[in-house]
Amino acid sequence: MQEVKRTPLYQVHVAAGAKMVEFGGWQMPVQYEGIIKEHQAVRSAAGLFDVSHMGEIEISGPAAKDFVQKLITNDLTRLAPGKAIYSPMCNPQGGTIDDLLVYQLEDQQYLLVVNASNTDKDFNWLKDNQIPDVDIKNVSDVTCQLALQGPKGEKILQKLTAVKLAEIKPFSFVYGTVEGINCLISRTGYTGEAGFELYFPAAHAEMLWHAIMDAGAPEGITAAGLGARDTLRFEAALALYGHELTDDISPLMAGLGWTVKFNKPEFIGKEALLRQKEAGPAYKLVGIEMIDRGIPRQGYVLVKEDQEIGWLTSGTFAPTIGKNLGLAYVLVEHAAIGSELAVMIRNKPLKAKIVEKPFYKREV
Repeated sequence: MQEVKRTPLYQVHVAAGAKMVEFGGWQMPVQYEGIIKEHQAVRSAAGLFDVSHMGEIEISGPAAKDFVQKLITNDLTRLAPGKAIYSPMCNPQGGTIDDLLVYQLEDQQYLLVVNASNTDKDFNWLKDNQIPDVDIKNVSDVTCQLALQGPKGEKILQKLTAVKLAEIKPFSFVYGTVEGINCLISRTGYTGEAGFELYFPAAHAEMLWHAIMDAGAPEGITAAGLGARDTLRFEAALALYGHELTDDISPLMAGLGWTVKFNKPEFIGKEALLRQKEAGPAYKLVGIEMIDRGIPRQGYVLVKEDQEIGWLTSGTFAPTIGKNLGLAYVLVEHAAIGSELAVMIRNKPLKAKIVEKPFYKREV
């Protein structure tokens, strides 16, 4: 049985009274003072997340660009040093091995940021498909990642760095020091709010965590756990691997067609995805709002006139909206906005309807 890992901030979380849970092979804080309180703090002020459980894999060498280009569905030619891109990585059947971020560090050097539970799987997939003149290095264990999210995040982080944070565009990054620590400072986000990610050597984790928390105290910063991270990304209708994306669910089915660039000469899964595009996916990812009282959860079945028409991938009470909502795959012919259906909760059909997603979009 594989040993559960701990991030460099494990003792900090325990000392702060966090409720720890096992997630993706890691001991992680699910909440500190409460999921709703942490969620609302990120929407109104700022929250600091320990996301050091995420995997970081460096790809370098003379053939690095060609190698990464073949593995992901998005198009690397849109990148340059200092830029990042979001992309699925597919198997030959068109299913999603993982969804990840690709940072271009130099001309032939990339950083792949992958989901924690998939780090070993992704690393092995990369090694299995390795070509000459490519070096693949898993740097997850020596890298710490913090995510500072929320409308006051920039003001807080600016207290600790000379980098002009306002000049960092979405899906871009710079190198700079934060409280004297060399960091890669990026702007991607997974909460629906503006914010920053810091990548730096794990040895400095505790010092930088406390520095950010101290700088953010006057602004109402909170430490935020995985619970709030999930409700925040859910309201923004951002895919979570293992829920909206799996080895059997393609990016096209998940509504991520914009990340699949068929004009590329080749990439793994291209032929299967082309066939699926031509035929049209049988299911569509939609938003669900409960009409009856009840909270939809992952795996619950959707029915209409006694016919099973889909299933829930994610569901919860959405704190910002104040409603019980879900994300679900529904047969295309039943996926129109406003359509009513039922969610099977404890063997009882409870009324719901299909609504627009995302459920939340911040005002720019």
